[in-house]
Amino acid sequence: MLPYLLLLTFPEWQPHFAFLDTARANEMMALRWLHLVFGIIWIGLLYFFNLVLTPAMKKCDPQLRIRIYPELMPGAMGWFRSSAFVTVLVGLRYFTIHLAVDAKLAGDRSLIGKWFGWWLLVWLLAYVFIYALQLPAKGILNSLWVRVMGISAVVIAASWVVLALNGGPNVSNAHLAISVGGGLGLIMLLNTWGVVWRVQKRLIAWSRASAEQGTPMPPEAERLLRWNYLTARTSFWLSFPMLFFMGAASHYPFLSTVPH
Repeated sequence: MLPYLLLLTFPEWQPHFAFLDTARANEMMALRWLHLVFGIIWIGLLYFFNLVLTPAMKKCDPQLRIRIYPELMPGAMGWFRSSAFVTVLVGLRYFTIHLAVDAKLAGDRSLIGKWFGWWLLVWLLAYVFIYALQLPAKGILNSLWVRVMGISAVVIAASWVVLALNGGPNVSNAHLAISVGGGLGLIMLLNTWGVVWRVQKRLIAWSRASAEQGTPMPPEAERLLRWNYLTARTSFWLSFPMLFFMGAASHYPFLSTVPH
């Protein structure tokens, strides 16, 4: 009774809730929330693999590593690849909403498909080169600096091209920032499903057979471990500009001042 009387005495203590009356605004808030939740799971696991698990595994006794690996990685990879898929799927829907708003401002609804098509084509083409630069190699192609400079050049070129193709007087900062940040996220998704998960399926099966039946790890395992490491490291470093551009979409209008 006393709390109720206090609320009546001090109306400013009563919280006020009012959901926005437009379906799009509520959908975009739900999309942001889901994008953040699953993105945290995805990027958090990526950082765990790169900063904690890989160094720890290198220090473990080989026999202990063989026993731990098949118990730890199936669950971790399940969360890793699933959260990556949901994060990008939700992000694509969020991106297309921004494209639709900009196309409406420009007075041409067909721009939605044009902008999205150019964006997808540019980043898929960029991934072809990044995929090649991540492969295990010998000689100069195995040089850290060759890989770093090559991947950096591809990312910078793809970012410049997509901004040039999708830019315009009616294009918002969110559209342009997501064009870059979302493209990097797409690269990371392709790495997650196209390389890391493919490699991990085989490594998990081999390590389980080794732990349970004493079957030696095949010679190919070393190459796959190297490929997995290079790919995970690429995604790790790409996550930093990706997170910057995703944050800049709403909070740092340095690419365009067009409001939504």
